[in-house]
Amino acid sequence: MNDRQRARRPGGRSARVGADVHQAVTDLINERGYGNFTVGEVAARAGVADSSIYRRWGDLATLLTDVALTRLNAQSPMPDTGSLDGDLRTYAANVAREITGPDGLLLVRLAVALSSNGQQGLQARDDLRDERTRQLQSMLDRARERGEHAPDAFGVLDHILAPMYIRVLFGMELTPDYVDGLVDRML
Repeated sequence: MNDRQRARRPGGRSARVGADVHQAVTDLINERGYGNFTVGEVAARAGVADSSIYRRWGDLATLLTDVALTRLNAQSPMPDTGSLDGDLRTYAANVAREITGPDGLLLVRLAVALSSNGQQGLQARDDLRDERTRQLQSMLDRARERGEHAPDAFGVLDHILAPMYIRVLFGMELTPDYVDGLVDRML
């Protein structure tokens, strides 16, 4: 995101365009899967010019990364409950709810698909992973500042997120007891 994008007002036309474009991407991924649509089709679905998308996001991979991060941050924000145990349980429950809810596989499919879309896709995938890892690390750093023993961010990815994503990809249920068990084993 550049400085001009950060300086925009949170409401108004820019926010509406962003929301419409994000919704168009979500709908197209759900209807056709990743890689089966173009920036032009996103623009037409959102009711904006192609140039608006290129000016704001630059390319389809960057747009898809923005959609994924926006969904993650809105649906699964980093909690601050006052304890690592509470933070991890809340975070894991939020992620489980997100990936099993409506459009839940969107993010999982998107992350997998980005990996197979050349250098741009790999960069978008890495950007998505790096941003989420940075956010996880801030939660873990807060725990350390409180004097708690905290794992590293990749430990959370490996031991909490990865098993949930795999279960969802293979159509297996994510129960609250299963999700809590992942956190128990991590701690």
